[in-house]
Amino acid sequence: MTVIPLVRTRRAVLVSAVCALVVTATGLTGCGGDDPDAGTNGVGKLSAEKIQSRTRKAAEGADAVRLSGAVVSNGRTYRLEMRLKADGGTGSVTSEGANFRLLRVGEHLFLKADAGFWSHQEGGTSDGGPADTAAAKKLAGMYVKVPTGDPAYKRFSGFTDKDVLLDGLLTLHGTLAKDGRHEQGGVRTVRITGDKGAGGSLDVSLEGTPYPLRMVRAGGAGTLRLTDWGKDFALEEPSKKETVDYGKQLPTS
Repeated sequence: MTVIPLVRTRRAVLVSAVCALVVTATGLTGCGGDDPDAGTNGVGKLSAEKIQSRTRKAAEGADAVRLSGAVVSNGRTYRLEMRLKADGGTGSVTSEGANFRLLRVGEHLFLKADAGFWSHQEGGTSDGGPADTAAAKKLAGMYVKVPTGDPAYKRFSGFTDKDVLLDGLLTLHGTLAKDGRHEQGGVRTVRITGDKGAGGSLDVSLEGTPYPLRMVRAGGAGTLRLTDWGKDFALEEPSKKETVDYGKQLPTS
């Protein structure tokens, strides 16, 4: 009997025909899974150094990005949920139980928090800072304009600066190497590492523009997801009714 070989032959012919159709329609190669780079943007074939260069260029050229995750800085862990673009950013920050919102439009930085946050900032009364619960309640729920000369401006404005933040986050330390293919949010990625992961790792999209999608910082200094590349969002200063201009310096702890 030759039924089984005949069925197999017909199946092979059918698969070949489908493969040819796909190649003709899309221009892709490697039908059947022989080429792991089939249908990708091609960066997976590059060296780790070139992949890092490509993803940095892609990130710098993007109009906007959403950044989510944790960053450890000066011994403190900050959980971020930020949207950033060239002229500012907005989002929430949580650190040591305190939660507040940041909004920067151009050089103007605003901070919004509840009374509990401002109560923990008490202490510096010589410069007019609030020293009682009533003052903290007055600031609660309002956008407080942060003076450019205040230490808080330097401390928090970096969280709203796309270029500054990404420049620091996308840096891998040590010898670069590729660490296989992975997936982030349903998107295929290639991973590059510094010193086999001790210097951080970065997942770069293999689909479309090679944007960085996940960053693990060196030394356990946080893990971040980067999404919504190029998706614009509204960025406006709060109204005067929502704003308190604190003057030369914010309350200090």
